[in-house]
Amino acid sequence: MKPSVNMFSWIWFPPLLVLVLVQAQVENRVTFLPGMFQNVNITQNETVQAVVSRIPPAVAFVTLQFHTQHHNATLSYDRIPATGQSLTGVDAGLLSALQPGQTSLSLFLSSPDGDTVTGTGVILPFSSTDPVPGACNIEFNLDVDPNIYIHYNLYETTIRFAPANLGSERGQPPPVCDESTGSSTRWRLQYDVYQYFLPESDLSESSLFAGFKAMANTEGVAANGRRVMTLKSTEKTTVVFTSIPGQGVVYSVVVRDPLLNTSASYVPTHTYACSFTSTLDSCQTLGKISTKIFFTITGLAGLFVCFFGHRFFKCELFCMGFSFLSFFFFVLITRTTELDYDIRLTLSGVVGVVGGVLLVMSWWRFGSVMACVVVVGLMLGFLIASIVFFTPLGDLNVFRNSDAVFWVTFCCITIVVPLFFVRWPREGNITTCGIVGAYAVILAVNAYIYTSLSYITLNILKRLLNGNFSAMFTDVPFQTIDYALITVWAVLGVGGMVLQLYRERSRPFFPPSPYLMWLQERERRKTNVLDPSHHFPSLPSRLLERVRQLTRRREPVGEHTPLLL
Repeated sequence: MKPSVNMFSWIWFPPLLVLVLVQAQVENRVTFLPGMFQNVNITQNETVQAVVSRIPPAVAFVTLQFHTQHHNATLSYDRIPATGQSLTGVDAGLLSALQPGQTSLSLFLSSPDGDTVTGTGVILPFSSTDPVPGACNIEFNLDVDPNIYIHYNLYETTIRFAPANLGSERGQPPPVCDESTGSSTRWRLQYDVYQYFLPESDLSESSLFAGFKAMANTEGVAANGRRVMTLKSTEKTTVVFTSIPGQGVVYSVVVRDPLLNTSASYVPTHTYACSFTSTLDSCQTLGKISTKIFFTITGLAGLFVCFFGHRFFKCELFCMGFSFLSFFFFVLITRTTELDYDIRLTLSGVVGVVGGVLLVMSWWRFGSVMACVVVVGLMLGFLIASIVFFTPLGDLNVFRNSDAVFWVTFCCITIVVPLFFVRWPREGNITTCGIVGAYAVILAVNAYIYTSLSYITLNILKRLLNGNFSAMFTDVPFQTIDYALITVWAVLGVGGMVLQLYRERSRPFFPPSPYLMWLQERERRKTNVLDPSHHFPSLPSRLLERVRQLTRRREPVGEHTPLLL
């Protein structure tokens, strides 16, 4: 009997299916060279096999790290991810210990959310004398976890990682983690924490991948990163930093063995302290319209105060009173209520207007220039104290570990500055106008272009709003835009002070109080009978006479006759 066509189709289908599967596996295979970054594109419902071959016998373990900008990727030991054998995240890494004679290794990449994921990965080899990152893990899911876990909110960014262990030869059992604390155990290891700032306002994927290439291994971390602190094995493996929304930061940890002088790097992680997927306040739309409007008005007022504040003393007092009261009211309602940000900002602006009016009216009524200048001096003292703690001085342990020491020192600096105003009130007032007014311009620029200078006061605001902010490192990047704006700040400040000092050199130190002038003028009119204004009717008399003129018929002045030619 002659076989039919359908029978031949069923006979040949299984070999064809196997051939197709094998061909698909070959197409979804990426070969990694140790230490060389490889860009990988993972499509929907696809598993990519990451292969490294020709591993030298001196290599005891390798780590594969894979990074994306904001899409999750799954990195697993097997083709089908399983709990405890895989990790999902934007910065994922797996550590594989090699067996004697093993020269190749395969790991698998997939997209857990069904999206197309583009990322970059690298395989790093380590010897048996190098520490093993995350080998003494008891907190996270993987048995050996070389990853750095990151969590952020508006105020703080926290990184955590598992302790490391000493290295061992291929096929040998690793040392016991917590059997003893002697110098021959993992307790001699030390952990250097590094951070690397990406270019400001650069949210591109290429910039991020370049940052990972700079911070992938121990040599790159030491050359490009900034070491923030060193943790001993007896300390908690948790570090807190201040959040900088919109600023890309790469964090890395290097574990060192001081006895053998060897080291190994954890899988670096990154954050922008904002979301790429949020429909509101995402990284691309960072900065509310209300904030832009508020600080634009603040910047224009600051520019006016910088050059004309002392001449228009009432306007200066209003601006200073507005800033003083609106700042502290914003702190108050933020700590005590759950109102929306726009509502809090609006209420703070309204209360700030009241504060400005009260300061102006106190000068208008009582004429105490010194009391008003002290308030102005407190504004300058607050800014100078903020600048002092914006420097590396603010990261000293004595200020990070004790809120009492920090706030006492901060208040002392703030209060000392107005003391100079007692001896030189006009010069101190003009100096405040120049420095504070110019800084208000910088804050207005920050509403549109990111600058680290805004964190001079923002760090203080965060510490007031967040009780745990003292434990954070407040480092921020200084890049080209920051140096340019420092120059603008200096030019505006010095220019405003010089202009006002020159223009006011022959004028009275401060304008007189309008209320006191009115009292003096009234007393003068009462006592000086030769003054024509002494016989001028009072206001009620003038108003009554005006009403009578409106209700009374006007009498003809005289006789009207035609013009005689």
